[in-house]
Amino acid sequence: MTQTDVETAVPAQEAPTVRLRAEEVRLGYGERTVVDGLDLDVVAGTITAVIGPNGCGKSTLLRALGRLLKPSGGQVLLDGKRIDRIPTREVAKVLGLLPQAPTAPEGLTVGDLVARGRHPHQAWYRQWSADDEDAVAQALEWTGISDLAERPVDELSGGQRQRAWISMALAQGTDLLLLDEPTTFLDLAHQVDVLELVRRLHSEAGRTVVMVLHDLNLAARYADRLVAMREGSIVAAGEPAEVITEPLLAEVFGLAARVIPDPVAGTPLVVPIGGHSRTS
Repeated sequence: MTQTDVETAVPAQEAPTVRLRAEEVRLGYGERTVVDGLDLDVVAGTITAVIGPNGCGKSTLLRALGRLLKPSGGQVLLDGKRIDRIPTREVAKVLGLLPQAPTAPEGLTVGDLVARGRHPHQAWYRQWSADDEDAVAQALEWTGISDLAERPVDELSGGQRQRAWISMALAQGTDLLLLDEPTTFLDLAHQVDVLELVRRLHSEAGRTVVMVLHDLNLAARYADRLVAMREGSIVAAGEPAEVITEPLLAEVFGLAARVIPDPVAGTPLVVPIGGHSRTS
């Protein structure tokens, strides 16, 4: 067998499946443009974290990917189809979105909240079923809060509340989750707890996840891919080690820092340089 034959025999690597795509997207509120001409691919089977300073357009982008905000230019594609042309109920069967600091009606129990995730599967000819009951039970079990099903949501701790909202998204039966700052207002232990859950959903249940995060070290540890934004544009995208660099931290965040290996995970660890520790 010749060298040419060997090379020919090697199967071609399949291109990754893109679940969500933003093409030349322009986003804003009223006359104010926040994002202009942005392109982004979300690949199936990955955890993507969007990072950047406040006001750079992270949450605005996530809202557009979740069909909550219509672009004034460009388009968003879900599984190759324009998301604005897919019926809302059909989108909700595929894509689950957890917004920033969601609120539940006073007195609503965890079980009732999670059950609301089944609404996209309801119709006048199909009401609550055994499949719905199973989906809710499985979502509660996945997030470890089955014992809280009868508790009012407004009586839960911050970490428990986030798990309840993630349970609702899971009950939708979607395999694509968008999480807007899921660790906001949580202490460090609960932040890690929620992100460990996200990683389990990805590794054990095959969920594709896009999340907005502020903590760079947690983003680098828990995401397969980082997207760094500044002033409505993507500055860098790739694996954490490719994105979290000292020059990028200076450019995007205006932060003087050292980047060293995380002694536990081996991922990039950002160590800010304060005025008292500056060496040069």
